[in-house]
Amino acid sequence: MTQTSFASMGVRELQAGLATKQFSAREIAEQSFACIEANDASVHAFLETTEALAYEAAARIDAAVAANDLASCGPLAGVPVAFKDNMNLIGTHTTCSSRMLEGYVSPYTATCVQNIIDAGGIPLGKLNMDEFAFGSSTETSAFGRTCNPWDLERVPGGSSGGSAASVAAGLATITLGSDTGGSIRQPGSFCGVVAVKPTYGVVSRYGVVAFGSSLDQVGPFARSVEDAALALNALSGRDPLDCTSQDITTDFTANLAEGVRGMRIGVVPAFMEARGLTAEVKAKTEEAIGALRDAGADIVEIDLPHAQAAMSAYYVLGPCEAFSNLARFDSVRYGYCDGNSKDLGAQYETSRAAGFGLEAKRRIMLGSYLLSSGVYEKYYYAAQKVRTLITRDYAEAYEKCDVILAPVAPRTAFKFGEISDPTEMHLSDMFTISINIAGNGGMSMPVGLGADTGLPIGVQLISPQFKDENMLRAAAALELAYGRAPVAPAFAEGDTEGDGQLQAEKVEKAGGAR
Repeated sequence: MTQTSFASMGVRELQAGLATKQFSAREIAEQSFACIEANDASVHAFLETTEALAYEAAARIDAAVAANDLASCGPLAGVPVAFKDNMNLIGTHTTCSSRMLEGYVSPYTATCVQNIIDAGGIPLGKLNMDEFAFGSSTETSAFGRTCNPWDLERVPGGSSGGSAASVAAGLATITLGSDTGGSIRQPGSFCGVVAVKPTYGVVSRYGVVAFGSSLDQVGPFARSVEDAALALNALSGRDPLDCTSQDITTDFTANLAEGVRGMRIGVVPAFMEARGLTAEVKAKTEEAIGALRDAGADIVEIDLPHAQAAMSAYYVLGPCEAFSNLARFDSVRYGYCDGNSKDLGAQYETSRAAGFGLEAKRRIMLGSYLLSSGVYEKYYYAAQKVRTLITRDYAEAYEKCDVILAPVAPRTAFKFGEISDPTEMHLSDMFTISINIAGNGGMSMPVGLGADTGLPIGVQLISPQFKDENMLRAAAALELAYGRAPVAPAFAEGDTEGDGQLQAEKVEKAGGAR
């Protein structure tokens, strides 16, 4: 199943090899595509590959190496990168994994994508996702599901499932995802990779197809904290095309080696007793707390009294913003068009009915209802008030701590089709949603495999607004204890046993639980 992949190497390893001419950027690109060709049929992380763009970027890097000027290419020079398919990249299809945009070709490039390419990244392609980012499993994609590299019968999480799975399978070194209520962090936990959702406003949203404009944020997936921090350095900063973006000059790698001695790590006791939290996730979360305590951090209990209302507020605010954002896909200006309609009204109806999937229709209908006369005042205003209370709760909590540690998801990756009830599916984000509502930074840090399932588990680190370096510092301390995130066993170099070997290792690590 495996093929040697430069994408399984870290940023520093790649650049050291380029600088000493052990290999070329062209070789990195060629072998990355060979790895995708060999392995992605079983994972289905990629919707489109971008060979021409990759070889063009590789040629620039190789020319710089020949001139002994690799540094001029940027901090991600030679790094294989890929992008969630809701991010525009000129000349590529940007479908949001929906039939509605199946034939749409981007006429421009999103700022976040351009920043990564300008930093020297080698663009490999576009990645699968839940349709319009509506989902927690990547099962709602119109172009087929993405599989979890740790167990191909299980979901990778969502909505950025392709972004997480491609890193876990060693198909890319760094990928970008978007997070509206947990769509970076939850798949990061399910696939066992580092996954960062920065503070709202750290990264420009220009050119990213919107789900919830006041909630969305772009962030990186990687297998090490340093690689994620390097990507965040390239991504962050003021963009005149996005009025919500901020002038960020932080070097997110600067304090990774400082350790956590003297840091105050907040723990929410109510989260640890939440209904639905499995024993293995709770145990791993407590273990991570202990690891930080052993490293010199001070553990303090905090309270987020309105956090239990976050789910209710989110499923008012999110669908309302989604309804507004999806109105543009009317079959006239954008999207699928049914050419057999007799009039414009019928064209709207039939085109949107055929173009949108079930989950997208569900959220459009909910948003339409919640914004209707007589209902808007009852629910939308109340949700905005809850948002204010949650934001205040976090601000007060950070008077007592520097970072909050919590579970990412209540369980490990579930099997395809195991959860069919939308309400139960929404509970996958029960620990992540409040962070988007408040606008704080949050990330998933892998802390090993669960004792019962043998599947990856991540813990969530949550930082104050525009203090994302705090959570990265704490994550770096955990990485010393747990190690860099590995490529999933079936896709690691040297594995010639394929899925059978993966299952054997899982059973062994789970103590024979299967």
